[in-house]
Amino acid sequence: MTPVSDQLPEIQRGADEILVLTELEERLKTGEPMRIKAGFDPTAPDLHLGHTVLINKLRQFQELGHQVIFLIGDFTGMIGDPTGKNITRKPLTEEQVLENAKTYQTQIFKILDPDKTEIRFNSEWMGKMSSADLIKLAATHTVARMLERDDFNKRYKSNQPIAIHEFLYPLVQGYDSVALECDVELGGTDQKFNLLMGRELQKHYGQKPQIVLTMPLLEGLDGVQKMSKSLGNYIGIDEAPEEMFGKLMSISDELMWRYFELLSFRPLAEIDDLKAQVADGRNPRDVKFELADEIITRFHSKEAATAAQTAFIARFQKGAIPDEMPEFSFKSEKDDGMPLAILLKLSELTSSTSDAIRMIKQGAVKIDGDKVSDTRLLITAGTKAVYQVGKRKFARIEVE
Repeated sequence: MTPVSDQLPEIQRGADEILVLTELEERLKTGEPMRIKAGFDPTAPDLHLGHTVLINKLRQFQELGHQVIFLIGDFTGMIGDPTGKNITRKPLTEEQVLENAKTYQTQIFKILDPDKTEIRFNSEWMGKMSSADLIKLAATHTVARMLERDDFNKRYKSNQPIAIHEFLYPLVQGYDSVALECDVELGGTDQKFNLLMGRELQKHYGQKPQIVLTMPLLEGLDGVQKMSKSLGNYIGIDEAPEEMFGKLMSISDELMWRYFELLSFRPLAEIDDLKAQVADGRNPRDVKFELADEIITRFHSKEAATAAQTAFIARFQKGAIPDEMPEFSFKSEKDDGMPLAILLKLSELTSSTSDAIRMIKQGAVKIDGDKVSDTRLLITAGTKAVYQVGKRKFARIEVE
């Protein structure tokens, strides 16, 4: 086991809160490996970098000599996590949960050591619970206690419905810690109530209560909202290397350090040294290159990372147009041509015509390398050109 004095800085790295730190120190001093759990409901088939913040922390515990448990919430996934929701979340079917769980197992081993990772499904114990057992579990907490949770409280006060099964979610997540006899549970800051529920249930069942370690929610590419597929500000770990590289280079210089802290496996001393280099005049872009290289190497390969950087420099620093891009052909329904805004939407270069108009006004749209400023521009039939939106989106489009 790594000495306690060396473990604490790594465990605390990037953490938002540790409850209770003195208890963690006491368990570390015993020299016994701790059981560390992080649970993931397989609600979507792919993971993005925001998800990997917790998986990275699991890896840190793994490298310090502790037993890590990657818990797939196939049972809780069918309930639907109400955390942060202002409406009742639609539960997933068993088929959806199991299909998504398969991809999770493949993706996490790009970070974790498969020989040192315990993968568990909470249906192992929850599926065996009788209705009487579930009622006994529900009896351990009151409705008033559940309404202390911020999202439940807001919905209750605004007369928005809360389904009975939603109260079961934190209880089931908490019981997972009992079933696995966890020493530490990891979760995002939005999961604090559920994590503490596990601590309370362990006390109820006569176990030593787990330490709760919360990690911040990683901001997406916009630097404001948490990374989310629904917000379109995410970087998927299975995305193409060039796409990942371009997205990472688009983050702000300030956000770059946040990504280094939560996503990089570099020692903290090295990151501090990089900060000092930038303060002394090194171009932050070059440091961002190192961040992108590390992340793409992790999820693809070193060769893919090098090729992505080369392509990025050629395309964005030298203004080159890529050789390969999506191709579309549209038939104009009007004699005078097809509106550019509609063309951009149909080719998925923008999410909507209003988004297209906004991008044109911002000067982010080019046709064959020439910037376009006319939001009412009509593209006449018989033309074929390369359309570009922003720095990374290209399409070759023909209007018939």
